[in-house]
Amino acid sequence: MQHKITSVHPLLDSQGNLIEAGYDTHLSLRYDRSMIKAPWYRIKEWDYYFLGNEDYGCAMTVADNSYMGLDAITVFDFKNKTYTTKEFTQWLTKGKKNLPSSSTKGDLRYVNKDYHIEIIHKDGLRIIDLRVNQFKDKKDLVGRIILSSPSKESMVIATPFDKPLHFYYNQKINCFRAEGSLSLGHEVIRFQPTNTFGVLDWGRGVWSYKNTWYWGSASGLHNNHSFGFNIGYGFGDTSQASENMIFYQGKAHKLSLVTFHIPTFDGKDDYLSPWTFSSDDHRFEMTFTPVLDRHSHTDFKLLYSNQHQVFGYFSGQVVLDDGEVLMIDSLFGFAEKVMNAW
Repeated sequence: MQHKITSVHPLLDSQGNLIEAGYDTHLSLRYDRSMIKAPWYRIKEWDYYFLGNEDYGCAMTVADNSYMGLDAITVFDFKNKTYTTKEFTQWLTKGKKNLPSSSTKGDLRYVNKDYHIEIIHKDGLRIIDLRVNQFKDKKDLVGRIILSSPSKESMVIATPFDKPLHFYYNQKINCFRAEGSLSLGHEVIRFQPTNTFGVLDWGRGVWSYKNTWYWGSASGLHNNHSFGFNIGYGFGDTSQASENMIFYQGKAHKLSLVTFHIPTFDGKDDYLSPWTFSSDDHRFEMTFTPVLDRHSHTDFKLLYSNQHQVFGYFSGQVVLDDGEVLMIDSLFGFAEKVMNAW
């Protein structure tokens, strides 16, 4: 089931369909927005960063979904189980935000009177500068965070849908080290690379209208070595590959299928009760103890979104490609279930 992409070539053929479906550990397939043949309003592009530790976190989204663009910043206070989000929407962007065609190069810079987001590549680092006027309690948010030392290998997947011209090209880069600070008035949140880690979710594609997906991610240390994972499923034809991977000391270890077991209460998902995760190859067996549910619900009839991104602690065991078993104890990360019609 796990087809590995082993050559460098364009992502799409001249008709706008995927040339090769499967997984990779580097961004080998070349994405070119001009090769897409689907209607312009179906094209979706985004960069999403999360970085954090057990006490605080920050998430940043820069997206161009063609009929609309979105820039969003969230600051999490996990100790007090609160979060604050500011979103800025642009209509009919149609690719004018010029998101890079690769995650390895190309800078992001969006500035107006209300906010500033800048993500710059320099000397192997990613330098993030933020400013949001009146972010919370009429206080401005200002920050600079530097990301370094990601895993040498990453999760890359090229996924087709059951419709022609539809595809999803996605990379998850785990185990960034984060250093810097966020200031909100006189309050300063400081991030140290010894305990603050991050992930990049880089996505480009043409999706079908209605989807539900599951995604889980964590990055940190195990026996003083970098450790993380990416797990997920829910949309597209994943018969050629799943997106499940472990990262240990910079190397990727491919997994088969992982299932999220979300508890229910009165017939509804109970997101703040303990979850479990299992895999068909028995290489990923985890419990998850939630701390905070970041929930957002939008219903504009034609546009619908119901998102639960739940942060907490993973414990259990994983098995590497060589059979080595790692026992994981209280690794901080998140798991989510998202339903979108967009």
